[in-house]
Amino acid sequence: MILIGEDLNVMSKEISRAMKERDPEPIRRCVVEQTRNGMDYLDLNVGPVAKDPGETMEWLVKTVQEFTDLPLCLDTTNPVAMESGLKVCKKKALINSASGATESKETMLPLVPKYSAGVVLSVINDAGLPSDADERASSILDSAAFANELGIPNEDIWIDPVLLPVGVDQRQVVAYLEFIQMIPDLAPGAKSICGLSNLSYGAPRELRGLLNHTFLVMTGRYGQHSAIVNGFDKELIRINRGEMPEIVNLVYRAMDEDDMDIFSLTQKELEYVKTTQVLKGKTLYSHSWLEV
Repeated sequence: MILIGEDLNVMSKEISRAMKERDPEPIRRCVVEQTRNGMDYLDLNVGPVAKDPGETMEWLVKTVQEFTDLPLCLDTTNPVAMESGLKVCKKKALINSASGATESKETMLPLVPKYSAGVVLSVINDAGLPSDADERASSILDSAAFANELGIPNEDIWIDPVLLPVGVDQRQVVAYLEFIQMIPDLAPGAKSICGLSNLSYGAPRELRGLLNHTFLVMTGRYGQHSAIVNGFDKELIRINRGEMPEIVNLVYRAMDEDDMDIFSLTQKELEYVKTTQVLKGKTLYSHSWLEV
């Protein structure tokens, strides 16, 4: 699976300060480490960036490119910032993100063919987030058709089903899994992507990685192409590299509801099985799901 490092984020106090003060050193450390950890892209999240949006994104893109040659995923809702960043990207960039909402169609999507970029296209529309897999399908069909009319081929579209925290709406996790299996038929050639850390938002810090790792395996089995992830999560990276096949196979068995002797499992293996059951909706989510 293609991994996009999420850690250059304005929500980080250190990164936010570096952006405001135009201090390249924290940016360098974050970029170098994520690159060393094997990220395929780096996400540059500047948020809505109200003050000096164009100059801020331009500085950040140029600074990041001094320390890595990885392609960049530009993450902002501000079209001025987005275009300023795209102008100085040395490689084909990924616009993160656009949606089926009217304003996004009018401001973000036209930038894709203009700068020969790729685009993360979410299932959100003017009515908000669709509630199930079928409604997500209907929404993305409309948005992808609009994008195609602008000259954006499916191959440049990265479909985001929008992943909600399991602690907020457990049913949406199941709807997500159903939807990603539909994508090859809905938009042949398009890719799938998610913000993986959204899944575990609000969960106890020590359990967030387990949720994220398990879901990465589950979505990978269903053909998910890419994920925006914690670029410092060593276990997640090992799983993605195929270095923990026993865990992957165990999650697959739990997905298939194979009979297994839970008393023969290690504590870690049991945690992955229980987490798979939660993400499949077989067990009700609570912060103490591992204790059930």
